[in-house]
Amino acid sequence: MHDLEFEHVHVDDAAETREIREAIWAADNVELTTVGIDIGSSTSHLMFARVHLSRLATGLSSRFVVVERKILWQSPILLTPYLPDFTIDTAKLAAFIAQSYAAAGLERAKVDSGAVILTGEALKRKNARAIADLFAEEGGKFVCASAGHHMECQMAAHGSGAVKISASKAKTVLNVDIGGGTTKFALIRNGELIASAAIAVGGRLIVEGPEGLTRVEEPAIDIARSLGIDLALGRKLAARDRRRLVTRMSELIIAMMNRAAPDVLIKKLLVTEPWPYQLTDIAIDAVTFSGGVAEYLYGRETQQFGDLGFDLAHELRHALSHHRIAAEVWDPGQGIRATVIGAAQFSVQTSGNTIMIADRKLLPLHNLPVLACPFDLSGDIDEYAVAAQVRAALAQSDMEDGAAAIALAFRWQGDPLHTRLAALAEGICAAVPKTIAAGLPLVLLIDGDIGLSLGRVIHFETTPGSNVIAIDGVQLKQFDYVDVGAVIDVSNVVIVIIKSLLFR
Repeated sequence: MHDLEFEHVHVDDAAETREIREAIWAADNVELTTVGIDIGSSTSHLMFARVHLSRLATGLSSRFVVVERKILWQSPILLTPYLPDFTIDTAKLAAFIAQSYAAAGLERAKVDSGAVILTGEALKRKNARAIADLFAEEGGKFVCASAGHHMECQMAAHGSGAVKISASKAKTVLNVDIGGGTTKFALIRNGELIASAAIAVGGRLIVEGPEGLTRVEEPAIDIARSLGIDLALGRKLAARDRRRLVTRMSELIIAMMNRAAPDVLIKKLLVTEPWPYQLTDIAIDAVTFSGGVAEYLYGRETQQFGDLGFDLAHELRHALSHHRIAAEVWDPGQGIRATVIGAAQFSVQTSGNTIMIADRKLLPLHNLPVLACPFDLSGDIDEYAVAAQVRAALAQSDMEDGAAAIALAFRWQGDPLHTRLAALAEGICAAVPKTIAAGLPLVLLIDGDIGLSLGRVIHFETTPGSNVIAIDGVQLKQFDYVDVGAVIDVSNVVIVIIKSLLFR
């Protein structure tokens, strides 16, 4: 098509161009295959997903954010298997997990990351160790979260979609998660969870077979005793007594939803503190339900499993139709699968010039649960308010001061004046005296540039010699877990791996 005075060759550079484009894409994008495993006292299940993370394009950021998640495979719901001594049958559980990998067409080596959530009976010490052993060889890949009752309330609220609905509609929503052994309540205002509570009322407190009762939990005995009903293994439950039990359980749930003053039975069945009295006057715009019983309540499930789940949902529908709860009922979208479905990982490099690490030998640290603290740092810093918020964050995550290393995440506001930093340091340290006294790492993860200054104030002034690790330039939220790597001497930076629990 053209003439030149010298010989020349046209090179097909399509392959080279494609390789360059792929290299550029790979530098700013990460795709991970993840698994979420929920092991509860009544049911267990898992999901596989593919997560796409992309580097933020602004400000030369090194942060990666989730831009897409695709569910690859969902397991059927397994009734958590038990041995005759009422501990979980880990052999059957391991077989179920292996079958799920096979059915999904995935090899364990091909799964990049995941989350194992243990709730209810799975949290008991003799079960938890055996279950943890199932994932021991892959411990670096998995976040293992022991979900206490407050944390279960939060996870159900997020996983069901109730938090998202509350935020998008600017409404106050009460999420009621009715599982096999407990009912969890989460009060959410404008997308922020402001209180939670839980009571030992659930759909599988008793299970009945052809020959009589095969499972009777202690809370069921308490409820039955209040009605003059005698429950015992192997004994058949009369239809009339079954109706009375279900009615009483429904009444207990409704009373908690209405935030009524707890009666004697509710006080006995509470597994958390009762509702704070100051919340009783907050108007609720809508109620959402999640958990296994929600599948019956919303008409998505009809099969019965020998427990009280179907009957309890029927009784609650009857109560709601008679407006015993004034708020509207919304479907948040998820019921029994209102749980974590995967874990994503991404890295953040932080400069050694603005971090404080009291003892480098403490690193690396793995799978630290993040306690998000919404401190008000806009003006004068109230050290007592800071301490109260740290204690509240510990309680919400069912963590105890002094039990393990603690990671606090918060946003910095205002000028880094010494008086302000000292007040913040006093408040934080006052809330975790046992952690500091035990020499455990106190990890501060700050969205700001005061890591070095705050760390020095704590280490040299507030609590001399404390093992503080203050890292700034990172953004975290509740349900994140972090790995803090060892300091890289040449560049004087640390790598922080942030593992985010992802909800629908």
